[in-house]
Amino acid sequence: MNIPEDLLYTKEHEWLKNDDGKVTIGITDFAQSQLGDIIFLELPEAGQKIISGESFGEIEAVKTVSELYSPINGTIIEINETLEDFPDNINQDCYGVGWIVKVALDGDVDNDNLLNHQAYASVIA
Repeated sequence: MNIPEDLLYTKEHEWLKNDDGKVTIGITDFAQSQLGDIIFLELPEAGQKIISGESFGEIEAVKTVSELYSPINGTIIEINETLEDFPDNINQDCYGVGWIVKVALDGDVDNDNLLNHQAYASVIA
């Protein structure tokens, strides 16, 4: 399993990268491998507020449908529109072209609910 050291993770298998308050969110390599072939995403719109711990969309795979949970409070500033036509980009490169949304952070990242790469590796072991 690929678990980049420079990202933070949730127990719900999302990853995030904070670049000075602009946070990129996606799902982990473990999550995409468990879902199988991803065929559709239901995503929020730019400008929508998201709240930590609450669902902000769905990801549909051949095997199942799964909720996407926000690891932070913020406002969606960008959606990966490429995923509308190529949702399998998540299967191909979940940490690169398969990112899902970018969010303007409201306040600080709540590190109490986030995991570093080592702690996340323990969760999926």
